[in-house]
Amino acid sequence: MDSVTLKEEQSRPARSTQHFFDMLRHYRELVLARICELVPRNRYQRTLYGPMLEYPMREGKGFRPALCLAMCQACGGRMEEALDTAAAIEMFHNAFLIHDDIEDESESRRGFPTLHHQYGIAIATNVGDGLNMLAMRTLLGNTRTLGLERALMLIFEIERMARESTEGQSIELDWVRFNRAGVTVREYLRMSCKKTCWYTCIAPLRTGALIANVRPAELAAINAFGFKTGAAFQIQDDVLNLTAEMALYGKEIGGDIAEGKRTVIVVHLIAHAKPADRRRILDIYGRRRTDKSADDVAFVLACMRRYGSIRFASDLARRLTDSAARTFAQRFAWLPPSPYRRFLEEMIDYMIERQL
Repeated sequence: MDSVTLKEEQSRPARSTQHFFDMLRHYRELVLARICELVPRNRYQRTLYGPMLEYPMREGKGFRPALCLAMCQACGGRMEEALDTAAAIEMFHNAFLIHDDIEDESESRRGFPTLHHQYGIAIATNVGDGLNMLAMRTLLGNTRTLGLERALMLIFEIERMARESTEGQSIELDWVRFNRAGVTVREYLRMSCKKTCWYTCIAPLRTGALIANVRPAELAAINAFGFKTGAAFQIQDDVLNLTAEMALYGKEIGGDIAEGKRTVIVVHLIAHAKPADRRRILDIYGRRRTDKSADDVAFVLACMRRYGSIRFASDLARRLTDSAARTFAQRFAWLPPSPYRRFLEEMIDYMIERQL
């Protein structure tokens, strides 16, 4: 993980977003159509294959598979060769969401009840497991279209993505379970790199580049860029959990406080709160979700505003995207001008400008 300066930097002007959203929508439609083809239609619809399509078909972004497809095309590869891998990434993502919602006891996802609230924990867990298996089978199908060597390389990339994500999740669960008080910003960024950045940015970009047969030196540039954009994405998500409109965000506002998550906002708050406020905040974060009242959540949120913790997080996300833009300009000069390169550049601003 590259280090990121924490000095205040001049923000870059935002680009027009229409081109980005048009391409994002196009990629999402292609990937969803492919997922619908891949999900079996047999006797197990009611409690397995039907619920598998619940999260993908809700109004999501399809951001991760879009990165895979755009990177492949930006590197001169064929989108058709990357479509199954992009679909597998989206299936892995939705399986992660199902299991993550259960672990966090979340109530809503993309504007509707979470899968375990809708079908029960047992069915939701099995659907997540099934999505993971279907995604792996889809990746194995690359042996027919890409050849054994490239297919195996992609499987190793996805294995790394899954390992990093589960290790990052274990760090966060440890902080919540033991009510960790002294988490630093550096520790938060390391956790975010593992939990979020690998499966949100790094792996989708690397798989797209691998399908296009890029050279190892070019592939190596992706990790630092993917970390910075992925961390900005996660921090913006932390901010939106506190400030967004429910109708846009699609998850319960303030849910991170109820779940006891150590977002970078909380990390800053605990480090800067006065002793009395700090003790009460830690007491609230040490309770189970069901033992936290609306007044408890409101108190923490008020402290976050009073101590400038939300503003600190937004500033950090902006600094990360500024650094990501420099990394892209310096280390991706080998990508020729194209609509796909432009999509990747516009993605940087999207990470912190998005409202859902």
